[in-house]
Amino acid sequence: MLSKEILRQIVIQQKNDKFPIDETVERDVLNELLRWFTDNRILILTGLRRSGKSTILRQIIQKMPKYCYVNFEDERFIDFKAQEFEQLNEVLIEVYNNPTTYFFDEIQNINKFETFVRRLQDQGKKVVITGSNASLLSKELGTRLTGRYKSFEIYPFSFNEYLKFYKVRPDKEWFYLTEKKVQLIQLFEKYLAIGGMPEYIKNKDMDYIRTIYENILYRDVIVRYLIKKQKLLKELVNILMTNISSLFTYNSLKKTLGLSNAITVKEYISYLHNSYLFFELQKFDFSIKKQLNAPKKIFVIDPVFHQLCGLNFSLNKGKILENIVFIELRRNRKEVYYYSNKNECDFLIKDGTKIIEAIQVCYLLDDTNKERELNGLLEAMKTFHLKKGLLLTQDQDEEIIENGKKIEVLPVWKWILRNSFS
Repeated sequence: MLSKEILRQIVIQQKNDKFPIDETVERDVLNELLRWFTDNRILILTGLRRSGKSTILRQIIQKMPKYCYVNFEDERFIDFKAQEFEQLNEVLIEVYNNPTTYFFDEIQNINKFETFVRRLQDQGKKVVITGSNASLLSKELGTRLTGRYKSFEIYPFSFNEYLKFYKVRPDKEWFYLTEKKVQLIQLFEKYLAIGGMPEYIKNKDMDYIRTIYENILYRDVIVRYLIKKQKLLKELVNILMTNISSLFTYNSLKKTLGLSNAITVKEYISYLHNSYLFFELQKFDFSIKKQLNAPKKIFVIDPVFHQLCGLNFSLNKGKILENIVFIELRRNRKEVYYYSNKNECDFLIKDGTKIIEAIQVCYLLDDTNKERELNGLLEAMKTFHLKKGLLLTQDQDEEIIENGKKIEVLPVWKWILRNSFS
């Protein structure tokens, strides 16, 4: 049990830690988060390690008059128990002079934290918490805090935030100015290669990414889920990283890994998903059973991990481009599926009970692939009665009319920025 004096030392030290907030990039989600401070629900920020959750907390803190902050990643909290929260709260009230807003970083490290959080909310306090494990947070909060919280997934930098880092502030006119357009294309090429992990963009140190990856694998997966077959897990990660934006089945991976059943593969991928390293994409089907049994697509949180762990001799820019589009759709909280029948379409966007958009991604649309790419998109458009379709490329911009259907061909960078302007 931590003494009150030790707790006071931790709280005061964390309060006085220097954090150069002026040097950080203001995240796109910040204004939306601030709007939720008029609501009494608990705010939850979840996402990959080192993707910017703590920075966003600090950015919010700058705008709060009466707050307190605790980072439970501090190793001194290793033996902290739920029954000590009241003593911690006494210290916070003392050090921060009766705070009304509580910020808790990585609080899921403390067993049964949700009871204390609920009590604070019952007392009229605003509570903001972060966590790096989707399953743990949803499980704990779902049982004790149903209807009492609003959650946000935090991702590495979007292309728009990547531009902010380089102090590039485009507007719609840049799309039509040759020099500005070339600048955006060049910056997007770099983004395609190095991704959006904030600290990595600054230092370009692959050892830093390797450390993050190892922390995710060991702390968020192996230790948390008591994984004994560590070599098998690493082999699975390498296969998934190599084949991002590709179809897979649990059975095919089972055979590749030499396992006797596919349950282990399914469980391991769910653990990797809970840590925000990978995402699965399901096929759309009106039959739920067929949807669940169909092959899935795999995507990684950021292209830099594909560089680190994928067994590739060169970047597969087409696969990375599709991966970036998928993450951008998730970032914007879209309900996404892929389409497959006679032909395939990369993404379907569902809103309520309807499919409202079909998106195809192709690095370069040319005579060798045009028929295949258009057929997949047109088939999806016909199936779901869509008049317009979207075909995203690296750097092509045109409009195609085919069988009375309009297909807008856009560079991915323009699509991302156009959405951020709206």
